[in-house]
Amino acid sequence: MADARRILVTGSTGLVGRRLVDALRDDGLAIGAVTRRPERARFDDGVEAVGWNGVEVAPEELAKSSAVVHLAGEPVFGGAFSAERRRRILESRVDSTRALVRAIGELAPDERPRTFVCASAVGYYGSQDDRWLTETSPADEDFLGRLAVDWEAAAAPAAEAGIRVVHPRLGLVLSPAGGALGKMLLPFRAGLGGVMGPGTQYLSWVAMDDVLGAFHHAMVEEGVEGPFNLAAPEPVTNRELTKTLGRVLGRPTVTPAPAFALRLALGEMADATLLASTRVRPAVLLETGYAFRFPTLEGALRHLLGKVRE
Repeated sequence: MADARRILVTGSTGLVGRRLVDALRDDGLAIGAVTRRPERARFDDGVEAVGWNGVEVAPEELAKSSAVVHLAGEPVFGGAFSAERRRRILESRVDSTRALVRAIGELAPDERPRTFVCASAVGYYGSQDDRWLTETSPADEDFLGRLAVDWEAAAAPAAEAGIRVVHPRLGLVLSPAGGALGKMLLPFRAGLGGVMGPGTQYLSWVAMDDVLGAFHHAMVEEGVEGPFNLAAPEPVTNRELTKTLGRVLGRPTVTPAPAFALRLALGEMADATLLASTRVRPAVLLETGYAFRFPTLEGALRHLLGKVRE
């Protein structure tokens, strides 16, 4: 029978996964941190390295866990959307989700994890100008939209088997340790930051602290089921993000990146990510009582970058 205090986490060495493992461990939970190279993994006490091949986890590891958090996947930011990269991005998410769900379904009912948290992304909605988007808004037909649909659908058999399945649709996760913000800091600190494209495109962002808080909320709050938008309640335009980050760092932001230059460098990826406009409302989180620690961008950036005003 599953240990009520053990959580299995894939993607445990990634930007979100590493922080989530630490946060859950600090809450007194036992963690199975899934990694391709468990012999090289370095985790603190209370965290057990669990090996896998990027797709399959040993059934006994699933049977020991009350919840599975599935974060693993090929990074979306990392080059143009070539056919090979598309294949890796898709298979790393969809195939691994199907394999986990299949393995869970093969366990006896009293051995199965009670909760399966399978990540998704606000790329589900595509570029929608300034329209507000909630969990009931339709998916887009571009690559990232279809990816999110297939990713979430791969977990459907777990829900049909009576397991509570949750899909956090992650917005742009802000952390100085990596991701988009980590890449922006060097040019912005050098005074070379600026608006990307028209600057009017909306970005649905979320501070790392609220990513961790919302994951915990989703695991303990039985009313959270299916997809939920994991983004702050106040999305901003790219121009607002640029001005706010420059103000927090005390640096000018006068070096724009025109849309044509971004398309030359990144191809279709530029339109799907940096130039897309996605204005998301976290309706499910707010309706189920989650209180954001950092609902506004400037407060989040000042906290993350140690620039809190006295």
